[in-house]
Amino acid sequence: MFFRCSLAAALLGVAISGGAQEQVAQEQVAAQAPAADRAAGLQTAFTRAREHLRRGINASSWFAQNPRDYSAQHTDTEITADDIATMARLGFDNVRVSVDAAPLEQYPRGDDGLNDDFVARLDRAVDTILADGMAVTIDLHPEDSYKQPLRTDNAAVDRLVALWRKLAAHYAGRDPDRVFFEILNEPEVNDPYRWAGIQARAAAAIREAAPANTIIATGPNYSDIADLLSLHPLDDGNVIYNFHFYDPHEFTHQGATWGLLWWRYEHGIPYPATGSSMQELLKEIPDRAARFQLENYFLDDWNADHIRRLIDEAAGWALVNHVPLVCNEFGVYRKVADPVSRSNWIRDVRTALEADGIGWAMWDYNGGFGVAVKDQEGKSVADPQTVEALGLKMP
Repeated sequence: MFFRCSLAAALLGVAISGGAQEQVAQEQVAAQAPAADRAAGLQTAFTRAREHLRRGINASSWFAQNPRDYSAQHTDTEITADDIATMARLGFDNVRVSVDAAPLEQYPRGDDGLNDDFVARLDRAVDTILADGMAVTIDLHPEDSYKQPLRTDNAAVDRLVALWRKLAAHYAGRDPDRVFFEILNEPEVNDPYRWAGIQARAAAAIREAAPANTIIATGPNYSDIADLLSLHPLDDGNVIYNFHFYDPHEFTHQGATWGLLWWRYEHGIPYPATGSSMQELLKEIPDRAARFQLENYFLDDWNADHIRRLIDEAAGWALVNHVPLVCNEFGVYRKVADPVSRSNWIRDVRTALEADGIGWAMWDYNGGFGVAVKDQEGKSVADPQTVEALGLKMP
């Protein structure tokens, strides 16, 4: 590109003055600088994704998803230093820490504009993860009431951008190779063009406050593969893109009391899908339209090949756009899922991601989808079957 531009300037020299030639040369250098910056940023992002975001775990319901209680009692016991050490011993190389926006913004605030008490506890969590040799993604993970105004209210966008400027500045002093900033979990902004503008503004604010850290960006809506495919990469090269994978929800969210109403009636749905017990399982779903959806789960022949083909689509998007990609949420709700089927699905997703060179982070550590379960004393104990499905080993 530089050679072609230089040749063009030389040819133009016969028709323009020396001063004009100098101006053309200056404009060419200025145009090349952003391209060089983006290339350097891309190299950094690819390297960090490869070295630090290969096998991750989500720390949910710790600093987010628990709006009734962000007290020290909760954050000090939900996930402990022992839990973090266990994550490292299991072989995870990164922890995605969900952080709610509301407690960050509560008064009293410190000089950095963030709530002193909450951020001090978050600091300890981040520093403990880093001390155990893992990377950490600070994932802004607010409640729907924070996200939904972003769809139409520009003041809500200003609020998000301002929060990220403060949060990125607060963590910019830590190891930039291992501290990642994720703009927003599942944005729920259904207009991809509006979300593109919001994400670009937030990324610019992060970059202004933290020049060296890598940003994690996502598509609109719920960060599904289809949302990723609608996304145009940011001008900033130091960005890793992410998607979430829970397909098919009829299997992964069986028994869930959120989302579609009929999920709560499901139980024991097998994976890979088979038709042998379909009729009995369908009887558990009271609504005819919902029964039709569940029947399609069986008819669609969900198996390892089906999953691999879907994840190949995400990998293809990353290849075409020459950007690094991670899947930082996937999992199966434990409550009523058959353990063998659950492990089969986790293994098939994990191996498909790894086959396409995509780093992953399972949802979650000790919550409803957990790699660990809490015993009667409240201690988190890793589940060997899930650990094996992730390709890891018990410590």
